[in-house]
Amino acid sequence: MEPIVSVTGGKIRGATSGGVQRFLGVPYAAAPVGPARFRLPERAPEWSGVRDALAPGATCAQSPYPPPIHALLGSDGIPGDEYLNVNVWTPDSGGSGLPVMVWIHGGAFTRGSNARVIYDGTAFARDGVVLVSINYRLGISGFAAVADAPLNRGLHDQLFALRWVQENVEAFGGDPGNITIFGESAGGMSVATLVASPRSAELFQRAIMQSGNGSAVATVEDARRVADELARKLGIAATAADFGKLGPDELRAAQDAIGLELMLDPNPARWGSSIIANGIGVLSLFPVIDDDVVPGVPLNVLATHPDRAVPLITGCTTEEFRFFTVPTGIAAGVTAENLPALLARYGIPPEVADVYTANRPGRTPADVFADLITDRAFRLDTLDLAEINAAAGAPAYAYEFACPSGIDGLGACHVMEVPFVFDALACAHRLTGPNPPQLLADEIHSAWVAFAETGDPGWPRFHPDTAIVRTFDTPESRNVSNPRGDELAALRAALRPA
Repeated sequence: MEPIVSVTGGKIRGATSGGVQRFLGVPYAAAPVGPARFRLPERAPEWSGVRDALAPGATCAQSPYPPPIHALLGSDGIPGDEYLNVNVWTPDSGGSGLPVMVWIHGGAFTRGSNARVIYDGTAFARDGVVLVSINYRLGISGFAAVADAPLNRGLHDQLFALRWVQENVEAFGGDPGNITIFGESAGGMSVATLVASPRSAELFQRAIMQSGNGSAVATVEDARRVADELARKLGIAATAADFGKLGPDELRAAQDAIGLELMLDPNPARWGSSIIANGIGVLSLFPVIDDDVVPGVPLNVLATHPDRAVPLITGCTTEEFRFFTVPTGIAAGVTAENLPALLARYGIPPEVADVYTANRPGRTPADVFADLITDRAFRLDTLDLAEINAAAGAPAYAYEFACPSGIDGLGACHVMEVPFVFDALACAHRLTGPNPPQLLADEIHSAWVAFAETGDPGWPRFHPDTAIVRTFDTPESRNVSNPRGDELAALRAALRPA
């Protein structure tokens, strides 16, 4: 018999397969279209009868990834207005007290959705977890700093979704007092921001930041520059009313154009220093310091508010940035001659590259560039966040995903760990290659489940004196103390001098 549960809004009908119940495309907020696109989220209208929740719901308007990235990930694009929706997988909606995990997708705050196949929550539900994946407003809709609209609408959506989970997860057998949020890339950045936010108290008890950082926020002044550029490109005033008159296609085209201009011309004088430095030359529309949801740079906020720390897993892949340099052809253009200038765009002096180069005999300048920017964008904040958490007295566990893709040149790149975490290797071969190691998926997926259940993923806590990092790899994972510490010390000294 098809499972039916009651949630905020009405009754929904799910489906059962392999002992797992799933409820897909369930609205947690009203459709943010027209003028509502730039308002705070509101409750979804109630419906009569039983609503089918059998297929993924709509996704926020977005363009497909460029062809090289599309070939690895595919793209998200399900039309419809009710894109503030959740997917839920549970072993038993009639049960109780199950740990809950809430997934926040990535996509540079302009792409992505909860509908991607590598985010299927079946394996988590199979192993006794209620898995909820959420959508939120992206791009202009979610993060453009329009003067007469609330800031950080995408983050308000995430908080609204977490409140929906609090109110409704018992209907799926979950425990609202045992919730772990986790996310990757922009989702990982969202996790760090939510942990630091004063608005998130008691909405979750644990957190996992995958391939994120704790610095990806812009000042209001700089974010307004981007909004003004968008308005000029569209020929409108930078107001919620004028932006709200536009359809998704016009908004999508404008944010794509601005994103490309920023990458080609990362000039702080045009865009603002916080956009360039904290957006790593990749992000154009992302969270903004608003003295409300985002009171400051998350790393700084957590350092001064240790009471906000929660048990945490934080980590990244070994070669994150190869995802952005190899498929796109950027790597082919990196030479010993232009490497210093390229690194200067990220604030990295040449002497830091010398340390990395000396540790990589025979590797190319493109390899050094990718490794340096990986550490600049992801690894440095990952370990700083673990150290801040440990100093606050909250358990922190650090990891590095080192297993390379079977696709030539990608290495252990960005997104690689995600299908392993979800134990969804069968649908990820265009990213992982044809024969990804199932035993590694068993290991990392089980660690995430254990953390959601008990707060302990099964390896030693991070402490600044030992800096233990769990390195997930084949043929065997291992605990490593302060991996490549000389490189990180040189980078930290250059970017964060005392």
